[in-house]
Amino acid sequence: MTDSTEAVSIRILGKEYRIACSGNERDELLESAGYLDEKMREARDAARITGSERIAVMAALNITHELVQMRKLKGGVPGDINEQLIRIQYRIDTVLDTQETD
Repeated sequence: MTDSTEAVSIRILGKEYRIACSGNERDELLESAGYLDEKMREARDAARITGSERIAVMAALNITHELVQMRKLKGGVPGDINEQLIRIQYRIDTVLDTQETD
C-alpha cells in the first residue's frame, strides 16, 4: 500500500510554506521545519544577519556542522537517515527555488 501525498503547511521565520509529503512523513517534516526555524532564528539573532537567503545559508552551515560532528562520533550516517536527508534537501531546494521566483 502506498501512502498518499498531502500538502502540509509549515512556518519558517514567520513565512508560511506548503510542502507536499507523504502522510507517513508528515510528523518528521513538521519536526524538521521546527528545527530549521529554530536554527534560522538563532543564526539571524546571533550574527544580526538580514535577508532570508543569508540566514538560510548560515542555518544550513550550522546544521551541516552538527551532522559532520555526529558522523565523526557515530562512524557515519546509516542509509535510511541519508535518504531522509536527501529528501529534506530536495524540499529545501524546492522551497528556495519557489521563493526566488516570488
